[in-house]
Amino acid sequence: MQKSCSMSTFKRVFVVGGTGFLGYHAIQEFLAHGWGVTALGLPPDPPADLYPESVKIILRPLEEISDGELLSLLGGHEALVFAAGMDDRVTSRKPAYPKFRRANVESPLRLFRLAAQAGVRRAVALGSYFAHFNRLWPEMKLAERHPYIRSRLEQGKALTTIPNLATCVLELPYIFGALPIPGWKPLWAPLIKYIRSAKTLFYMQGGTSCISAGTVGRAIFGVVERGEGGKSYPIGQENLTWVEMLTRLAAADGRQVRVVRLPSWIIRLGLLGVWLLHQLRNIESGLDLRYFTPIQTAETFLDPIPSQKMLGYEPVSLEEAFQQTVLACR
Repeated sequence: MQKSCSMSTFKRVFVVGGTGFLGYHAIQEFLAHGWGVTALGLPPDPPADLYPESVKIILRPLEEISDGELLSLLGGHEALVFAAGMDDRVTSRKPAYPKFRRANVESPLRLFRLAAQAGVRRAVALGSYFAHFNRLWPEMKLAERHPYIRSRLEQGKALTTIPNLATCVLELPYIFGALPIPGWKPLWAPLIKYIRSAKTLFYMQGGTSCISAGTVGRAIFGVVERGEGGKSYPIGQENLTWVEMLTRLAAADGRQVRVVRLPSWIIRLGLLGVWLLHQLRNIESGLDLRYFTPIQTAETFLDPIPSQKMLGYEPVSLEEAFQQTVLACR
């Protein structure tokens, strides 16, 4: 029998990464539906007005909290959201995979097992749409070649098989929006700087699914309410070529640009040069740049409708999210 994440009487949710970008947007959605919230995040203290006083904020690294204390903290919560982990931009000393495994598999696995013991009934982990494309395009060997993608694939397998805990995974594409904390910068800051640097830009072929952070927040709430335990949901909002994405970000910044598509071999040479520099420094990226060009220049598009229907959420404007992104980079 399939476990169901559907339940309309939840009272309290525990959000790991609760003071971060996606944790913030998830919490807004839970609060809007009358839930109590515990937010676990990292120091320093967030602004006093980030959340209402009803939100319990704990500022400690997850790995520094003992099993016994975590059991106590998780008690009384019906749902768990893991909006933390290590993203694909991280580079570390070779080999990189053990670091990604600790952050994206071992750490949440300990948390989710303890959550089940504490009586938490539903859980959601935020993953990557690269896991979806690993299933869709096995010939690319994404999990085999890229430490980050391998960790996300293993994360989904490990977390969705815990007894007595109905766990779902949201597989996320590129996300836009802002976190209302002074000085916060989105990961898109280097790209926005490039867009502002000239009227003619050079970029790669292909494209991606894009989504607003507000839509992700709604999807998180939807998957806790309606998701099917053990299932992964790739979610998107709009499918844009890279040219379209850069053009719309520029327009959100009040600029007009011309984007010239570069042939894939130029992208491959550039990424290979970065990989060689990493080799000289004995570091490794979460994405092996020798093999990254095929996926990055593909059209990694998602149909947003199935997940929206299954999880019962409406999208929040991507155009507004673009505007918030460029505003946060000023």
